[in-house]
Amino acid sequence: MTAPFSTLDDFRATLSQMPAPDTAARDGAAARNAQLTKPPGALGRLEDLAQWYAGWRGDARPALAHPQVIVFAGNHGVVAQGVSAFPAEVTVQMVANFEAGGAAINQLAQAFGATLSVQSLELDRPTADVTRGPAMSEAECVAALARGWEAVDAGADLLVTGEMGIGNTTSAAALALALFGGEAGDWVGRGTGVDDAGLARKRAAVEAGLRANPAAADDPLQALAALGGREIAAMAGAIAGARARLVPVILDGFICTSAAAVLERAQAGALDHAVAGHMSAEAGHGRLLQALGKVPLLSLGMRLGEGTGAALAIGVLKGAVACHSGMATFAEAGVSGG
Repeated sequence: MTAPFSTLDDFRATLSQMPAPDTAARDGAAARNAQLTKPPGALGRLEDLAQWYAGWRGDARPALAHPQVIVFAGNHGVVAQGVSAFPAEVTVQMVANFEAGGAAINQLAQAFGATLSVQSLELDRPTADVTRGPAMSEAECVAALARGWEAVDAGADLLVTGEMGIGNTTSAAALALALFGGEAGDWVGRGTGVDDAGLARKRAAVEAGLRANPAAADDPLQALAALGGREIAAMAGAIAGARARLVPVILDGFICTSAAAVLERAQAGALDHAVAGHMSAEAGHGRLLQALGKVPLLSLGMRLGEGTGAALAIGVLKGAVACHSGMATFAEAGVSGG
Protein backbone atom coordinates (compact mmCIF):
# COMPACT_ATOMS: atom_id res chain seq x y z
CA MET A 1 0.00 0.00 0.00
CA THR A 2 1.52 3.30 -1.10
CA ALA A 3 1.73 5.85 1.69
CA PRO A 4 -1.15 8.35 1.31
CA PHE A 5 0.83 11.32 2.66
CA SER A 6 3.61 13.60 1.47
CA THR A 7 3.88 16.06 4.38
CA LEU A 8 3.64 15.83 8.13
CA ASP A 9 0.27 17.59 7.98
CA ASP A 10 -0.92 14.94 5.51
CA PHE A 11 0.23 12.26 7.92
CA ARG A 12 -1.61 13.97 10.77
CA ALA A 13 -4.78 13.97 8.68
CA THR A 14 -4.26 10.29 7.84
CA LEU A 15 -4.09 9.46 11.55
CA SER A 16 -7.42 11.20 12.11
CA GLN A 17 -9.15 8.98 9.53
CA MET A 18 -7.99 5.53 10.64
CA PRO A 19 -10.43 2.59 10.70
CA ALA A 20 -12.01 1.33 13.90
CA PRO A 21 -12.33 -2.28 15.07
CA ASP A 22 -15.30 -4.41 14.05
CA THR A 23 -17.63 -4.20 17.04
CA ALA A 24 -19.84 -7.02 15.76
CA ALA A 25 -16.84 -9.35 15.58
CA ARG A 26 -15.74 -8.32 19.06
CA ASP A 27 -19.25 -8.84 20.45
CA GLY A 28 -19.38 -12.23 18.75
CA ALA A 29 -16.04 -13.14 20.30
CA ALA A 30 -17.32 -12.10 23.73
CA ALA A 31 -20.41 -14.27 23.26
CA ARG A 32 -18.27 -17.22 22.21
CA ASN A 33 -15.92 -16.70 25.14
CA ALA A 34 -18.87 -16.92 27.54
CA GLN A 35 -19.70 -20.40 26.20
CA LEU A 36 -16.24 -21.97 26.22
CA THR A 37 -15.54 -24.96 28.47
CA LYS A 38 -13.99 -23.09 31.38
CA PRO A 39 -15.15 -21.05 34.36
CA PRO A 40 -15.81 -17.39 33.49
CA GLY A 41 -12.56 -15.42 33.48
CA ALA A 42 -10.43 -18.50 34.12
CA LEU A 43 -8.02 -17.65 31.30
CA GLY A 44 -7.56 -14.16 32.66
CA ARG A 45 -6.05 -11.64 30.30
CA LEU A 46 -5.91 -14.18 27.47
CA GLU A 47 -9.67 -13.80 27.13
CA ASP A 48 -9.43 -10.02 26.71
CA LEU A 49 -6.57 -10.38 24.22
CA ALA A 50 -8.52 -12.82 22.05
CA GLN A 51 -11.56 -10.55 21.95
CA TRP A 52 -9.39 -7.50 21.18
CA TYR A 53 -7.71 -9.41 18.36
CA ALA A 54 -11.05 -10.62 16.99
CA GLY A 55 -12.33 -7.06 16.77
CA TRP A 56 -9.36 -5.84 14.79
CA ARG A 57 -9.39 -8.84 12.47
CA GLY A 58 -13.15 -8.66 11.91
CA ASP A 59 -13.67 -12.32 12.83
CA ALA A 60 -15.35 -13.60 16.00
CA ARG A 61 -13.34 -16.82 15.75
CA PRO A 62 -10.01 -15.63 14.29
CA ALA A 63 -6.75 -17.37 13.45
CA LEU A 64 -3.26 -15.95 13.90
CA ALA A 65 -1.08 -17.54 11.24
CA HIS A 66 1.00 -14.84 9.54
CA PRO A 67 2.84 -12.60 12.02
CA GLN A 68 5.36 -10.19 10.54
CA VAL A 69 8.47 -8.76 12.21
CA ILE A 70 10.22 -5.77 10.63
CA VAL A 71 13.56 -4.51 11.96
CA PHE A 72 14.35 -0.94 10.90
CA ALA A 73 17.93 0.33 11.12
CA GLY A 74 19.24 3.88 11.18
CA ASN A 75 22.26 5.85 12.36
CA HIS A 76 22.29 8.89 14.63
CA GLY A 77 24.44 12.00 14.59
CA VAL A 78 24.05 12.40 18.35
CA VAL A 79 26.57 9.54 18.74
CA ALA A 80 29.20 12.27 18.38
CA GLN A 81 28.26 13.35 21.93
CA GLY A 82 29.61 10.12 23.42
CA VAL A 83 26.18 8.71 24.31
CA SER A 84 26.83 5.06 23.37
CA ALA A 85 29.19 2.34 24.49
CA PHE A 86 29.52 1.22 20.85
CA PRO A 87 30.51 3.08 17.65
CA ALA A 88 28.02 3.80 14.86
CA GLU A 89 29.52 1.15 12.57
CA VAL A 90 28.00 -1.52 14.81
CA THR A 91 24.62 -0.69 13.23
CA VAL A 92 25.85 -1.88 9.84
CA GLN A 93 27.49 -4.94 11.38
CA MET A 94 24.30 -5.92 13.20
CA VAL A 95 22.22 -5.50 10.05
CA ALA A 96 24.53 -8.03 8.41
CA ASN A 97 23.96 -10.33 11.39
CA PHE A 98 20.18 -10.01 11.02
CA GLU A 99 20.42 -10.78 7.32
CA ALA A 100 22.59 -13.83 8.07
CA GLY A 101 20.09 -15.11 10.64
CA GLY A 102 22.44 -14.81 13.60
CA ALA A 103 20.67 -12.40 15.95
CA ALA A 104 18.25 -13.02 18.80
CA ILE A 105 15.35 -11.62 16.80
CA ASN A 106 15.98 -14.19 14.06
CA GLN A 107 15.60 -17.03 16.55
CA LEU A 108 12.46 -15.65 18.15
CA ALA A 109 10.79 -14.85 14.84
CA GLN A 110 11.48 -18.40 13.68
CA ALA A 111 10.28 -19.88 16.97
CA PHE A 112 6.88 -18.19 16.67
CA GLY A 113 6.39 -18.59 12.92
CA ALA A 114 6.93 -14.95 11.97
CA THR A 115 8.40 -13.69 8.73
CA LEU A 116 11.32 -11.30 9.31
CA SER A 117 12.56 -8.50 7.11
CA VAL A 118 15.26 -5.89 7.68
CA GLN A 119 14.92 -2.33 6.39
CA SER A 120 18.10 -0.22 6.40
CA LEU A 121 17.56 3.52 6.16
CA GLU A 122 20.55 5.43 4.77
CA LEU A 123 23.08 4.00 7.21
CA ASP A 124 25.85 5.86 5.43
CA ARG A 125 24.12 9.17 6.19
CA PRO A 126 23.34 9.53 9.91
CA THR A 127 20.73 11.97 11.09
CA ALA A 128 22.03 15.36 12.23
CA ASP A 129 23.16 15.85 15.81
CA VAL A 130 20.02 16.83 17.75
CA THR A 131 22.07 18.92 20.18
CA ARG A 132 22.66 21.40 17.35
CA GLY A 133 19.31 21.37 15.56
CA PRO A 134 16.73 19.05 13.98
CA ALA A 135 17.77 15.46 13.39
CA MET A 136 15.75 15.33 10.18
CA SER A 137 14.10 17.73 7.79
CA GLU A 138 10.37 17.32 7.28
CA ALA A 139 11.01 15.62 3.94
CA GLU A 140 13.43 13.14 5.53
CA CYS A 141 10.98 12.35 8.32
CA VAL A 142 8.09 11.86 5.89
CA ALA A 143 10.26 9.58 3.73
CA ALA A 144 11.02 7.42 6.77
CA LEU A 145 7.35 7.33 7.81
CA ALA A 146 6.42 6.24 4.28
CA ARG A 147 9.13 3.57 4.28
CA GLY A 148 7.62 2.05 7.39
CA TRP A 149 4.03 2.36 6.15
CA GLU A 150 4.86 0.57 2.90
CA ALA A 151 6.87 -2.21 4.61
CA VAL A 152 3.77 -3.78 6.20
CA ASP A 153 2.80 -6.97 4.41
CA ALA A 154 -0.79 -6.90 3.16
CA GLY A 155 -1.08 -10.58 4.15
CA ALA A 156 0.15 -10.14 7.72
CA ASP A 157 -2.27 -10.70 10.60
CA LEU A 158 0.04 -9.30 13.30
CA LEU A 159 2.94 -6.83 13.26
CA VAL A 160 6.01 -6.44 15.45
CA THR A 161 8.44 -3.60 14.74
CA GLY A 162 12.01 -3.69 15.98
CA GLU A 163 15.02 -1.44 15.55
CA MET A 164 18.76 -1.21 15.38
CA GLY A 165 20.58 2.09 15.65
CA ILE A 166 23.51 3.02 17.83
CA GLY A 167 22.49 6.13 19.79
CA ASN A 168 18.77 5.59 19.47
CA THR A 169 17.99 5.32 23.17
CA THR A 170 19.14 8.94 23.42
CA SER A 171 16.76 9.96 20.64
CA ALA A 172 13.95 7.96 22.25
CA ALA A 173 14.56 9.64 25.61
CA ALA A 174 14.51 13.08 23.99
CA LEU A 175 11.24 12.20 22.26
CA ALA A 176 9.68 10.98 25.50
CA LEU A 177 10.73 14.17 27.28
CA ALA A 178 9.22 16.32 24.52
CA LEU A 179 5.98 14.31 24.49
CA PHE A 180 5.40 13.86 28.21
CA GLY A 181 7.61 16.36 30.04
CA GLY A 182 9.49 15.82 33.28
CA GLU A 183 13.26 15.85 33.53
CA ALA A 184 15.82 14.29 31.20
CA GLY A 185 16.83 11.94 34.01
CA ASP A 186 13.30 10.49 34.04
CA TRP A 187 13.81 9.06 30.56
CA VAL A 188 17.53 8.45 30.12
CA GLY A 189 18.90 4.97 30.77
CA ARG A 190 22.13 3.10 30.13
CA GLY A 191 21.14 1.80 26.69
CA THR A 192 24.03 -0.25 25.34
CA GLY A 193 25.66 -0.18 28.78
CA VAL A 194 27.25 3.23 29.23
CA ASP A 195 29.05 4.00 32.49
CA ASP A 196 28.11 6.85 34.81
CA ALA A 197 30.02 9.38 32.72
CA GLY A 198 28.25 8.15 29.60
CA LEU A 199 24.90 8.40 31.36
CA ALA A 200 25.67 12.02 32.26
CA ARG A 201 26.54 12.73 28.62
CA LYS A 202 23.22 11.21 27.53
CA ARG A 203 21.28 13.42 29.95
CA ALA A 204 23.18 16.47 28.73
CA ALA A 205 22.53 15.54 25.09
CA VAL A 206 18.79 15.11 25.72
CA GLU A 207 18.60 18.47 27.49
CA ALA A 208 20.58 20.13 24.70
CA GLY A 209 18.33 18.51 22.10
CA LEU A 210 15.24 20.05 23.65
CA ARG A 211 16.92 23.46 23.89
CA ALA A 212 18.03 23.29 20.25
CA ASN A 213 14.56 22.24 19.09
CA PRO A 214 12.01 24.19 21.16
CA ALA A 215 9.15 23.49 18.71
CA ALA A 216 9.40 19.79 19.60
CA ALA A 217 7.55 20.36 22.85
CA ASP A 218 4.52 21.75 21.02
CA ASP A 219 3.92 19.23 18.23
CA PRO A 220 4.46 15.44 18.37
CA LEU A 221 5.22 15.11 14.66
CA GLN A 222 7.67 17.99 14.74
CA ALA A 223 9.24 16.29 17.76
CA LEU A 224 9.66 13.11 15.71
CA ALA A 225 11.49 15.00 12.96
CA ALA A 226 13.58 17.10 15.31
CA LEU A 227 14.56 14.48 17.89
CA GLY A 228 13.93 11.05 16.38
CA GLY A 229 15.80 8.90 13.92
CA ARG A 230 14.92 7.39 10.57
CA GLU A 231 14.30 3.98 12.12
CA ILE A 232 12.13 5.52 14.84
CA ALA A 233 10.04 7.37 12.25
CA ALA A 234 9.82 4.19 10.15
CA MET A 235 8.47 2.26 13.14
CA ALA A 236 5.82 4.96 13.65
CA GLY A 237 4.93 4.71 9.97
CA ALA A 238 4.67 0.93 10.12
CA ILE A 239 2.47 0.98 13.23
CA ALA A 240 0.18 3.49 11.52
CA GLY A 241 0.24 1.45 8.30
CA ALA A 242 -0.79 -1.62 10.25
CA ARG A 243 -3.79 0.27 11.64
CA ALA A 244 -4.83 1.24 8.10
CA ARG A 245 -4.78 -2.47 7.18
CA LEU A 246 -6.55 -3.56 10.41
CA VAL A 247 -3.45 -5.47 11.48
CA PRO A 248 -2.95 -5.63 15.28
CA VAL A 249 0.47 -4.65 16.66
CA ILE A 250 2.61 -5.82 19.56
CA LEU A 251 4.90 -3.03 20.74
CA ASP A 252 8.48 -3.76 21.74
CA GLY A 253 10.60 -1.82 24.24
CA PHE A 254 11.51 1.78 24.99
CA ILE A 255 12.54 2.86 21.50
CA CYS A 256 9.57 1.27 19.74
CA THR A 257 7.20 2.64 22.36
CA SER A 258 8.60 6.16 21.95
CA ALA A 259 7.84 5.90 18.22
CA ALA A 260 4.32 4.67 18.97
CA ALA A 261 3.81 7.44 21.53
CA VAL A 262 4.21 10.03 18.77
CA LEU A 263 1.12 8.60 17.09
CA GLU A 264 -0.95 8.59 20.27
CA ARG A 265 0.02 12.17 21.12
CA ALA A 266 -0.78 13.27 17.57
CA GLN A 267 -4.15 11.49 17.55
CA ALA A 268 -5.81 10.06 20.65
CA GLY A 269 -6.71 6.41 20.13
CA ALA A 270 -4.09 5.86 17.42
CA LEU A 271 -2.71 2.92 19.41
CA ASP A 272 -5.97 1.13 20.13
CA HIS A 273 -4.80 -1.64 17.79
CA ALA A 274 -1.57 -2.13 19.77
CA VAL A 275 -0.64 -3.95 22.97
CA ALA A 276 2.63 -3.72 24.89
CA GLY A 277 4.66 -6.88 24.45
CA HIS A 278 6.92 -6.49 27.45
CA MET A 279 8.37 -4.22 30.09
CA SER A 280 11.94 -3.36 29.15
CA ALA A 281 14.65 -3.00 31.75
CA GLU A 282 15.63 0.27 30.07
CA ALA A 283 14.91 3.19 32.37
CA GLY A 284 11.87 5.15 31.29
CA HIS A 285 9.98 2.36 29.54
CA GLY A 286 7.66 1.67 32.44
CA ARG A 287 6.92 5.38 32.76
CA LEU A 288 6.22 5.56 29.02
CA LEU A 289 3.85 2.57 29.13
CA GLN A 290 2.04 4.11 32.08
CA ALA A 291 1.61 7.37 30.18
CA LEU A 292 0.09 5.43 27.27
CA GLY A 293 -2.11 3.25 29.49
CA LYS A 294 -0.48 0.04 28.22
CA VAL A 295 0.00 -2.94 30.54
CA PRO A 296 2.84 -5.19 29.30
CA LEU A 297 2.25 -8.86 28.58
CA LEU A 298 5.70 -9.89 29.83
CA SER A 299 8.36 -8.56 32.19
CA LEU A 300 11.58 -10.54 31.85
CA GLY A 301 14.27 -7.92 32.35
CA MET A 302 15.00 -7.72 28.62
CA ARG A 303 16.57 -4.63 27.04
CA LEU A 304 18.01 -5.84 23.75
CA GLY A 305 15.68 -4.11 21.31
CA GLU A 306 15.47 -5.58 17.80
CA GLY A 307 11.80 -6.37 18.50
CA THR A 308 12.78 -9.29 20.74
CA GLY A 309 10.42 -8.66 23.65
CA ALA A 310 7.46 -8.16 21.33
CA ALA A 311 8.42 -11.21 19.27
CA LEU A 312 8.42 -13.33 22.41
CA ALA A 313 4.95 -12.00 23.23
CA ILE A 314 3.68 -13.34 19.89
CA GLY A 315 3.51 -16.67 21.72
CA VAL A 316 1.19 -15.20 24.34
CA LEU A 317 -1.18 -13.78 21.74
CA LYS A 318 -1.06 -17.00 19.71
CA GLY A 319 -2.01 -18.88 22.85
CA ALA A 320 -4.91 -16.53 23.51
CA VAL A 321 -6.26 -16.89 19.97
CA ALA A 322 -5.73 -20.67 19.92
CA CYS A 323 -7.73 -21.16 23.11
CA HIS A 324 -10.49 -18.81 22.02
CA SER A 325 -10.94 -20.25 18.54
CA GLY A 326 -10.02 -23.86 19.21
CA MET A 327 -11.74 -24.69 22.48
CA ALA A 328 -15.14 -26.33 22.46
CA THR A 329 -18.21 -24.62 23.83
CA PHE A 330 -20.20 -26.34 26.57
CA ALA A 331 -22.81 -27.33 24.00
CA GLU A 332 -20.24 -28.72 21.57
CA ALA A 333 -18.51 -30.73 24.28
CA GLY A 334 -21.69 -31.96 25.93
CA VAL A 335 -20.53 -30.53 29.24
CA SER A 336 -23.08 -29.30 31.78
CA GLY A 337 -22.85 -25.78 33.09
CA GLY A 338 -22.83 -23.68 29.95
